[in-house]
Amino acid sequence: MSDAPQEHADRLPAATAVPTSTPTSTPTSTPTSTPTSTPTNPPVPYEDGHWRRMHPTTPAIKGWKVLVAVVAVAGYQVSDNIDDVSGLMHGRWLLAFVGVLVVVALVGFGYSALAWRATRFQVTDDAVHLHTGVLSRQQRQARLDRLQAVDVVQPLLARLVGLSELKLELAGGNGSAFSLAYLRDDDATALRAELLALAAGLHRDAGPATAGAVATTGPSSSTTVALDEATSAGDGLLGAPGAPQVASPTSTPAHAPALPAFADAPERPVYELPMPRLLLATLRSGASVFVVLAITASAAIAVAARDIGAAFVMIPMLLGLVGFVWSRINQGASFRAAISPDGIRLRHGLTEARTQTVPPGRVQAISLGQGPWWRGPDWWRVEMNVAGYAHADKQQDDTVLHPVASRDEAMAAVWLVLPDLGVPDPQATLDAAMHGRDDDGGFTPAPRRARWVDPIGWRRHGVLVTDRALITRSGRIFRRVEVVPHERTQSIGAEQGPLQRRLGIASFVLHSTPGPVRPSVAHLDQAVVAALLDEQAERARTARASAGPEQWMTRREVP
Repeated sequence: MSDAPQEHADRLPAATAVPTSTPTSTPTSTPTSTPTSTPTNPPVPYEDGHWRRMHPTTPAIKGWKVLVAVVAVAGYQVSDNIDDVSGLMHGRWLLAFVGVLVVVALVGFGYSALAWRATRFQVTDDAVHLHTGVLSRQQRQARLDRLQAVDVVQPLLARLVGLSELKLELAGGNGSAFSLAYLRDDDATALRAELLALAAGLHRDAGPATAGAVATTGPSSSTTVALDEATSAGDGLLGAPGAPQVASPTSTPAHAPALPAFADAPERPVYELPMPRLLLATLRSGASVFVVLAITASAAIAVAARDIGAAFVMIPMLLGLVGFVWSRINQGASFRAAISPDGIRLRHGLTEARTQTVPPGRVQAISLGQGPWWRGPDWWRVEMNVAGYAHADKQQDDTVLHPVASRDEAMAAVWLVLPDLGVPDPQATLDAAMHGRDDDGGFTPAPRRARWVDPIGWRRHGVLVTDRALITRSGRIFRRVEVVPHERTQSIGAEQGPLQRRLGIASFVLHSTPGPVRPSVAHLDQAVVAALLDEQAERARTARASAGPEQWMTRREVP
């Protein structure tokens, strides 16, 4: 279930929007309300759960972070006076400096220990309750029916001692995320399975769960199928006629034995990114090209000015570009994706290992992008919008579905989000979206008069509406394809500038939750845009009415 319609601040004055209605699903159980006042005594445990603490090593890890931060700030402040500082690092001044570090360490580790003792959390059938704070206490509640994703994060220092951080991403924008740091690796994995099972609609008294079972709910039927059957169904990309070929998944028994409740669900690997491809793709990216240009420009400035110091003007930009390239390698290392009953599982990271689990139906939109330097090997970067990943600092690592996908892997990534595109030949449709132009694949293209406002890429602009989603394509040099399921549409709009108005064309915009995907297609015939405004709003309402429950393992009985 997607959030309420999001309005974009950068809308043009001439834009018109037709918001679609967003009915809310009724949860199977009523969440416990968040207390409004802080009691002076320790909180009383809820009836269906017990209070838990973080791992006792947590204060040491967080205290070490405080010490490193203080040293880094102090080093930055004195970096301009290295000679003066080096002269003070003798005798009493050195002892004073060491004493300050000891005091900072004691304060940091001491406060972290107090914060650890005051922090506790509890998991009920409806929510996660978190109590924190030393001087100012805070009580928070995360409703499990609003759970968008669960991540297990292992920073380098925590990984060395076998600890992990559990992050809960909720539908609610900035400030809604939950962080439980730090837990043992096994405890974090078990808690992730527990939260996903409860969010799916299971309960502690429901008995053992069946491994590999997926609840499939429709408007007129309710069935439970095994994971093998779900991933090989004829209406999905994999297993369907003409489906893309990916790495062979490991087999999962069609009738798996019963496991204890909240056991970690089985998974089937879908694709994995080889490290050589990631390195080569990074070298062929636009950032690497800018790094080479920056180095060349620095050398040229130094030679022209006959002063090596003149080249230092380019150092800040060069460091920024190098940092961007390193982040792409660090985040994309060991990237692999799998499908399981509790959603899409993504694992990646070099210095910080991250395991993401996005429950079914939580992806709001998906995009495929390709720059000119990736055109030869036909590589694509696949990104997604998830309601919980609305933070600006997360859009580089948490919203990536595949950093460097081949053509077949890009199609498999779309299948992970939307197994049924609502077309007879999904592979041909996606191929037309990725490489076609004009009316290839049944797309409605931009009219010929659009060449006056976009002489290079007007033949790539197009839109296709299927039974399940709206697909847009654009760009000749930088190609882009967006796929939005009808039920995930937030609102729609039309934008028309003065030149577009004179030519009888307009741009169609589909608003999604905040993220890297901003679906739109420019310079369509204004009659086509007007029809899309009316028809897409009705499609979104109809799709939401027939969508499955938020708690995807809850079975609906047919009256």
